[in-house]
Amino acid sequence: MKKVFIAIILTAAIIITFAACGSSRGNESTNTSADAVSDTGAAAENNTLQKRVAKDGADMQTADKSMPTRIPPENGTKINMYFGDKLITGVLNNSTTAKAFIAKLPMTQQMSRYAHDFCGVTDELPHNENDVHYGWLNGDIDYALNAPYFTILFEDEENSEQYGDQVNIGVITCPIEDIASLEGTYDVRIELAEQ
Repeated sequence: MKKVFIAIILTAAIIITFAACGSSRGNESTNTSADAVSDTGAAAENNTLQKRVAKDGADMQTADKSMPTRIPPENGTKINMYFGDKLITGVLNNSTTAKAFIAKLPMTQQMSRYAHDFCGVTDELPHNENDVHYGWLNGDIDYALNAPYFTILFEDEENSEQYGDQVNIGVITCPIEDIASLEGTYDVRIELAEQ
């Protein structure tokens, strides 16, 4: 009986860990192309091989910490996300994943608040392996491959590179506090904004 009880407790702990977007992503092993090269020993021959991170190639601003770090793409697709009465605006980029997400709009996505993001399990979307990276920039809208998750990340960018399997699909365009101040779980209505 004691062994059954322990097994039940361990199973519940694993389920809770995987259910939490903001706390589970960094603890899961990832097998990126960089890891595969490292496993074969080829990385030892090429010391310049590094993991791809969210800031690589990103247009960023750092002057105003109240706003997202990533600068929205000029030719992106504007969206509105309604967390109850609260409107969170954003711009999606032109990645394969973002285009597949846009094709699903309008939609309702359940999202819950976690330590550094709002996220929820979503439909699997296609992605380009070159878009997969570690970490995020504050204000990023990401698709995380490991659940998969739709997520809006609002803090901890300085510690985020431990979390892999991220694909950036856009960025919010309102102050970060607008989403960071929200609590709980929402059925978020996501739709195209007037361009």
